[in-house]
Amino acid sequence: MSFDVAAEAYDQFMGRWSRPLASQLADLAGVSAGVSAGHRVLDVGCGPGALTTELVARLGPAAVAGVDPSAPFVAAARARHPGVDVRQAAAEQLPFPHRTFDAALAQLVVHFMSDPVAGLGEMARVTRPGGVVAACVWDYAGGHGPLGPFWLAAHELDAGVEDESRLAGTREGHLAELLAAAGLREVQQAALPVSRDYPRFDDWWEPFTHGVGPAGSYLARLDASQQVALRERCRSMLPDGPFTITARAWAARGLVAERSDS
Repeated sequence: MSFDVAAEAYDQFMGRWSRPLASQLADLAGVSAGVSAGHRVLDVGCGPGALTTELVARLGPAAVAGVDPSAPFVAAARARHPGVDVRQAAAEQLPFPHRTFDAALAQLVVHFMSDPVAGLGEMARVTRPGGVVAACVWDYAGGHGPLGPFWLAAHELDAGVEDESRLAGTREGHLAELLAAAGLREVQQAALPVSRDYPRFDDWWEPFTHGVGPAGSYLARLDASQQVALRERCRSMLPDGPFTITARAWAARGLVAERSDS
């Protein structure tokens, strides 16, 4: 899935969800200033840097690296986080030697990997034995992702629409299965809740118009009348005044096993 859009567009669309999620994923991975002093951590699929910001706040920029396949996101992450080693790369081909990091994290990324097991395996490869690999993905399969009303309305208007509910890691337990398949041991899973307030319906709808991710791409492919129909169906499902949407992300962490490579 391509995310060749402006970093600011992503910030408005998903960044405001990503920031509160980042602190929970970092906690799950055991990344903290005291416990992880001297450790190096990798943010896989860092985007413009929501999780990177959290990791830098805990460990400092020299201890954090990031990768993302999107050139605009890499440029934004570098500008926002001086001193962080940010590189353009896919999760399945991480540009780091074996055992470089003490932990590797992937926030809202596994479901967009072309090969999730290979991507998680690469995260394990660049992490030292005993180190942590952790990831989270929205619960789209259970209908508890932040874009739930959008996809529900889209299905009502287009029964054949392909949403994000069948992507890797979006159903309960699947992310843990993927980590285990990638060779991680002592895999644990958790559910991470995030809520976001919207002053008006238009504040919720407008970010979809920037073409970000599967939802934005789907909207962009519709003609003008279909876009209006989808917007109005969503409007009928949500209040016009202040409202809150609560989402849930499935998360899992595992430990890197001892291995003979070097």
